[in-house]
Amino acid sequence: MVQKRNFDINQILQMLPHRPPMLLVDRVEDVVAGEQGVGIKNVTINEPFFKGHFPDNPIMPGVLQIEAMAQTCGVVVLAAFKDKSKVQTLLTGVDKVRFKQKVVPGDVLTLQVKKLQQLKNIYKFQATALCQGKMVSEAVLTAMVITQ
Repeated sequence: MVQKRNFDINQILQMLPHRPPMLLVDRVEDVVAGEQGVGIKNVTINEPFFKGHFPDNPIMPGVLQIEAMAQTCGVVVLAAFKDKSKVQTLLTGVDKVRFKQKVVPGDVLTLQVKKLQQLKNIYKFQATALCQGKMVSEAVLTAMVITQ
């Protein structure tokens, strides 16, 4: 049986170098280390980007949805390493991006990521963002693992 793990915000802060306001994932659930997982981002009106995007019609920028997907992939990949302090993931490619619906304050962004392939230290993931079960965006993300 495959073991699944959950990571709360404190564990994510130990794994990823990102800090607010650029930390865009609140927890990651159902992680199969190095393979797949589900990130959760609670979208609130307090997000600093809503001040300018757009003042009278707040919409989460698509590029930040992609970043939230990438951070979820980072947690999934790092979960496979014992000493996470010596490993870092870097986003190296974004392909096949589609935005289907807008993301607004009050939404809960569910970020599903699944590894498509791995060649040595290069990982490719299919990533999908959903709100209330409806797809809002998707992409194929490529990341490189660097050991220090």
